[in-house]
Amino acid sequence: MTLAIRFLALLIGIAALIVPASSAAEESAPSSQVAWRLLDYLAVDYAGAVRDGRVVSPSEYAEMREFSASVHDRIAGLPATPAKSKLVSEAGSLVGAIEAKASAADVAARAHKLGAELLSAYPTPLAPTKVPDLARGAALYAEQCAACHGAGGLGDGPNARTLDPRPVAFAEVARARQRSLFGLYQVIGQGLDGTAMPSFAHLSSDDRWALAFYVGRFAFDEQAARAGERLWASDAQIRARFPNLQALTQTSPLALAAELGEPKTTQLVAYLRRHPEATTPQAAGSLAIARAKLAQSLARYEAGDHKAAEELALAAYLDGFEPVEPSLTARDAALMTRVEGGMGDLRAAISRQAPAADVRAQVNRLYALLDVAERALAPGEASAASSFAGAFTILLREGLEALLIVVAMIAFLRKAERRDVLPYVHGGWVSALAAGGLTWAAATYLISISGASRELTEGFGSLLSAAVLISVGVWMHGKGQADAWQTYIKEKLAAALSKRSAWFLFLLAFVVVYREVFETILFYAAMWAQGARAAILAGAGTAVAALGLIAWALLSYSKRLPISQFFSYSSMLISALAVVLAGKGVAALQETGLIDIQPLAAVPRVELLGVFPTLEGIGAQIATLLMILLGFWLSGRRAAART
Repeated sequence: MTLAIRFLALLIGIAALIVPASSAAEESAPSSQVAWRLLDYLAVDYAGAVRDGRVVSPSEYAEMREFSASVHDRIAGLPATPAKSKLVSEAGSLVGAIEAKASAADVAARAHKLGAELLSAYPTPLAPTKVPDLARGAALYAEQCAACHGAGGLGDGPNARTLDPRPVAFAEVARARQRSLFGLYQVIGQGLDGTAMPSFAHLSSDDRWALAFYVGRFAFDEQAARAGERLWASDAQIRARFPNLQALTQTSPLALAAELGEPKTTQLVAYLRRHPEATTPQAAGSLAIARAKLAQSLARYEAGDHKAAEELALAAYLDGFEPVEPSLTARDAALMTRVEGGMGDLRAAISRQAPAADVRAQVNRLYALLDVAERALAPGEASAASSFAGAFTILLREGLEALLIVVAMIAFLRKAERRDVLPYVHGGWVSALAAGGLTWAAATYLISISGASRELTEGFGSLLSAAVLISVGVWMHGKGQADAWQTYIKEKLAAALSKRSAWFLFLLAFVVVYREVFETILFYAAMWAQGARAAILAGAGTAVAALGLIAWALLSYSKRLPISQFFSYSSMLISALAVVLAGKGVAALQETGLIDIQPLAAVPRVELLGVFPTLEGIGAQIATLLMILLGFWLSGRRAAART
């Protein structure tokens, strides 16, 4: 008996400590925040006090009257603002509604409306400053809350039997639907007067938010969360409804259900309370940035500001779509092409000042394409097979252009019996690989390579390589003309390769290889972040083996070619690569906005050949081809004149 009395006394002492702590916390908090928390509590708990105009719980009803009066007094004591008199009046109306035993729906609507207006007039931080750490929330809950609220949030912890009123059951669906995350955060920070719920104001704001998110998920199960994830990924309008953490923390499930209905609301709440990072710009990802920039571009265009609209449309591509382009290429190259083409068409329409309805239609079409792209980029869509195929095709495609040029230079030097110059060519492509490794390290650990930087590097590198290849191709074509020149080639070519020429070959090898390495690194970096890394490495290794086999075959075949045929074939190959690079260079600079875009609907897009359906790109390739043909004709005439 003595032991039981001592235990009862201990409980009384604990309760005496808890309640003052809650009250002290309440007094230390701003009156506007305390008033908001009381309004939130009124909206949720009034239904347990009054039903059909009759008091069903006298103690609860007395508490509702007390809390509504406290709200009125606290608002009346706030600093003067233009909105204060209206707030005081509405608080008085709420007191009157409770005195008249109004319906629970009426009281809840009045309390929520007054709470929203109170926060607007007396601003309060409504959201965490960073994504809550739910693992930290789980640890805090087990340490601080589970003894009363139970491990599963059912209000059945070991201490619950000794408490009156009993602890809240967070897993109770009807109650949870009425409580916003901000409301939970407020109660955690201030405690709840008249109950054993103490203040946790000693915890940091980040910890209190982590707890709020953790307990806010008890009433919504994992199955609903999985459905919510699919809903979030497939519906752009729902994502727009929650553009940030503040929108998520302010919204109660009950209010959201009035907008979206069920089961969407339950599914969405279950997912977002488990994955609050989905609402942040970082997690919403580049495609969210693309959507936002497109919306801003359309708004500026419809307002008549065409220059700003064009800049925002370009930013939608460079800042929003360009970063995910490598990953999407690996998953669905055709879709990537459609989105990229649509972005270009939009910029062209803005540039020529098309009707606003046409621009809006193009933006809406891009929204739909971005939704498809987002689903394609979902982590669940990654597979070992797709990662292997992406890694293999990207490296093979990007490496083949550089390989053909380097092999042509090596074969040429062997034919000219100038093996002493080969180290310059090898030094060029090896240096390019080393520079690519440094680029990867810098892009991973030091800086973020923007889409504009990437396209500028690719664009100018391609055009520089094309210009050099035109001159090399024409020169080789001239040296392959007329049998009388073969003696000259064998005897005089060695003297023509001076030290300066050797360094020129080093530079050419470096530029053509680094351009491809730079592009490949950015593709691989994006794929690496998606997982399936063993498959990526296997794909890369297979591509390297294939490139090695192609190089061996080309070098072996070149040895058996007569020197005149070698020069003829090499000149045609190098000239064709010059045409390809000219098209790719112009396309890259168009994507940075340096060159205008005029689409050519009748022209197919063949990226492997550098053919892009724009007037500027096709024009550049035709001009390159004409320069090559003119060069071939002039070199042929000079060769004929000397025979």
